[in-house]
Amino acid sequence: MKIIIAPNALKGCLTAAAAAAALARGAARASPDSDIMQVPVADGGDGLAEVLVSALHGVERTVLVTGPLGDPVSASFCYVPARRLAAIEMATASGLALLTKDRFNPLLTTTLGTGELISAALDLGVSHLIVGIGGSATNDGGIGMATALGVRFLDENGQPVEPVGGALTRIQHIDLSSLDSRLAGARIEAICDVDNPLLGERGAAQVYAPQKGATPEQVQILEAGLAHLAAVIERDLGLDVRDLPGAGAAGGLGAGLKAFLKAELRRGVDLVLDLVGLNEQLRGADLVLTAEGQIDFQTAFSKAPAGVAERARANGVPCIAIAGSVGSGLKALHDLGISAVFSLCSGPVSLEQAIASGGDYLAVAAEQAVRAFLAGRR
Repeated sequence: MKIIIAPNALKGCLTAAAAAAALARGAARASPDSDIMQVPVADGGDGLAEVLVSALHGVERTVLVTGPLGDPVSASFCYVPARRLAAIEMATASGLALLTKDRFNPLLTTTLGTGELISAALDLGVSHLIVGIGGSATNDGGIGMATALGVRFLDENGQPVEPVGGALTRIQHIDLSSLDSRLAGARIEAICDVDNPLLGERGAAQVYAPQKGATPEQVQILEAGLAHLAAVIERDLGLDVRDLPGAGAAGGLGAGLKAFLKAELRRGVDLVLDLVGLNEQLRGADLVLTAEGQIDFQTAFSKAPAGVAERARANGVPCIAIAGSVGSGLKALHDLGISAVFSLCSGPVSLEQAIASGGDYLAVAAEQAVRAFLAGRR
């Protein structure tokens, strides 16, 4: 029997590679003679660079960049010399995890460091850039990122505007004349695991800014700022970014990448599954195991387990998912191709215990899932 192991990272607990190894241990206990293939995956959020370093035989590069509140931070990205490709996770430079909760403030945070990461990748001569835009601390519409690459955002007096979320309404003109010329020869793909537009009740400010520390009043300031930025982009650059799927990801960084760098906005899991060759791995497979920290109705919206299940179903292979937490709305996942969902916790445990023993719990759950699958085949 051939079993494909294709988990996402379990945030705060296991990387995708560690989760794959744990699932493989459990599957091997249930079916020792099986051919078990580990294919860690990602969807544009945490773990993208690590997954691609492994899958594409890349190397990790680390540079010092500007953090979300201006402090220097060390950020890494995946560099694949053979493909002239770099994969960047914006969260490593501009992510919420870089701040303590008492420092959350999307009026003051910037994506400047993300732009510096892009510049560092261009220094290596890459022609293909993949930018994962999940986990941000920011709501600046990507102006920080663009500033680092030469774009000038000017106020009514022709002076540069500070590249932070709270300054968006001061922008009166966008000047691309000094944009890094190396970008003209590069293909840029912005990938994410959400499809939110820039504005409105599903937009960057109203949905995500509260998670980044914004008060209701600050949410309104940020919404007005992004609306103003969108209007200036349309007037100066001739592009309407308001309703683009994914434009609202990472505090509007999706919109900024599209407007300032002409990036393609793509569903992250599709790109990653293509790069890791999941379709090829699925040929002749009997079962797929996938996993993520939380599986519920939201998983159907571009998350890694849903993407894996869709590919498995297209190849006629059943898919079983394992999660740290199992929520509601699983019918949508069954319709996508997830045959069943198991919890990695066999009983009530604290979050701390679940995280500490995540690998062992995942192996046990995988063993039971494969045993149940085998019993059904008899």
